[in-house]
Amino acid sequence: QVQLVESGGGLVQAGGSLRLSCAASTRTFGIYSMGWFRQAPGKERELVTTISRLGVSTYYSDSVKGRFTISRDSAKNTVYLQMNNLKPEDTAVYYCAGSPSMNPRATSAFNFWGQGIQVTVSS
Repeated sequence: QVQLVESGGGLVQAGGSLRLSCAASTRTFGIYSMGWFRQAPGKERELVTTISRLGVSTYYSDSVKGRFTISRDSAKNTVYLQMNNLKPEDTAVYYCAGSPSMNPRATSAFNFWGQGIQVTVSS
């Protein structure tokens, strides 16, 4: 069972930056595509970004494109989400997730999840 632990969330003013980290408890980290989802109160969980197994291919939702950057460090079994120019509408619980699929998009394609971490952006 792969465990994911997120860190780096918190409260930030609009226009600020945060970097989320997600550490995986597996030596087979490199076989999984990784993604970040978020869920705001009263809304469905939505896909924010994904990164391929080797970190060559990335996907971003339109709402974060140009502001967020996903990356991974296989030596540390960690995936990162750098969030710049944050907006109040980015406020949500952010989840890290892993998938054995090459280009996962659907929530159901991800097999294991972190516990989630709160990001709050004040206006």
